[in-house]
Amino acid sequence: MSKAAYRYPPDEFDAAPDPDAPRGVHRAPRSAWSRWWPFLAVIVVVPLVAWGAVTVLAQGGHLPDLPGAGATQTQDALTGPTDSASGQPTGGATTPAVAPTTPAAQQAVLTTPVSVLNGSKINGLAGQVASKLTAAGFTTVTTGNATGTTPVASTVFYGSDALKATAELVGQTIHVSNVVMSPTDAPNGIVVVLRSNPSA
Repeated sequence: MSKAAYRYPPDEFDAAPDPDAPRGVHRAPRSAWSRWWPFLAVIVVVPLVAWGAVTVLAQGGHLPDLPGAGATQTQDALTGPTDSASGQPTGGATTPAVAPTTPAAQQAVLTTPVSVLNGSKINGLAGQVASKLTAAGFTTVTTGNATGTTPVASTVFYGSDALKATAELVGQTIHVSNVVMSPTDAPNGIVVVLRSNPSA
């Protein structure tokens, strides 16, 4: 139908549409910010959330051991810290400390010869003391009289360090506290010189 044959008068619908007005169901174009802000939010927020989660787990001690971490820690414990530049140990390999060994305590030997000498004016004192030693288990006990220079107080003499424990046991048995090492006074074992009755 031609425009000349159109029998209705022109109205508002026959006017040319505004080029800036929305047409039909089409929406207005979106701005660049509205298209990009979701991506920016993901880039910023996700790392922050991950960092926060790792921090909380690390403080609580719930992080799993990484593969190889145990081997690294064991190697560090054996070789010590290493120089970051050369990769060589800074303090050398460490070795476990060895506790010093203590010598075993000496044991008294009851078969050691013990000579009891009476250097006092008490008759039979050497025999009385010798009887105590025999009753305590000493098997080689002899008696006699002291001659020459004698000590001021009753004394137990022994000839070497190996006899120290035995000499101390002799002194404890007969109640003589003066125990002295003297190879000259006791060349062949232990010698007891009595100047008084130890039991008095």
